[in-house]
Amino acid sequence: MKFAVLSDIHGNLWALTAVLEDAKRRGIDQFINLGDVLYGPLKPFETYTLLQTIDAITIQGNEDRDIYEFEPSRDESHLTLIYMLKELGEEPIQWLKSLPKTTVVAEEIFACHGIPTSDLVYLLEDISIGFPIVKDEAAILSYLDEISHPVILCGHSHIPRVVQLSSGQLIINPGSVGVPAYDDDVPSYHAMQNYSPLASYAVLEKQGDDWQVELLKIPYDIQSAVNQAQCQGREDWAYWIKTGRVAMA
Repeated sequence: MKFAVLSDIHGNLWALTAVLEDAKRRGIDQFINLGDVLYGPLKPFETYTLLQTIDAITIQGNEDRDIYEFEPSRDESHLTLIYMLKELGEEPIQWLKSLPKTTVVAEEIFACHGIPTSDLVYLLEDISIGFPIVKDEAAILSYLDEISHPVILCGHSHIPRVVQLSSGQLIINPGSVGVPAYDDDVPSYHAMQNYSPLASYAVLEKQGDDWQVELLKIPYDIQSAVNQAQCQGREDWAYWIKTGRVAMA
């Protein structure tokens, strides 16, 4: 079976459309979606609608949770979240709530957004110096004590990576379909950058006893996504999407 692994779509309808078209040309049998699906100033409802057509195995990310936990009456200043709630309506929000935090696919693939026990922690990236480097193997393995599956899928960092552990386990982060860069100050300031605006996803297929992985970069109508972010007053998102970089002060 051939899997397409997606993550961190963030409501980027244009990127998702291009990725799905590419995946279908490659003869994908099953889509796996690692969360952070709709959050952002782009096209959350249309993204939700498109995803319902492909029967993807989907788990929940931290910013999916941010949507359904948000109470506008307590924070009227968060205009992007208010926009998302208005655009989405009840059905997509209930769908987000229903998503599992982790799942197992085809008995051999374990999928989580961050680490198995948290959607806020990067499995592979150490960001203590302000930009990502790969963690020591011991640190990575410490998150996987209860996980024996040969393939582990994670998202959250938006950085495509394949890491082979001494345990024999293969960890795959497909990168972000919709947002190729961002910065955050939790737990400390860090910038995540791909240095390319192209949409990212991965193709995973078992060949005999081994798993073959292909990390892909897909062109799409980037300017439409940039324009939509700007229409919502999010110049930061527009820059991330257009450049794959974080604007430095």
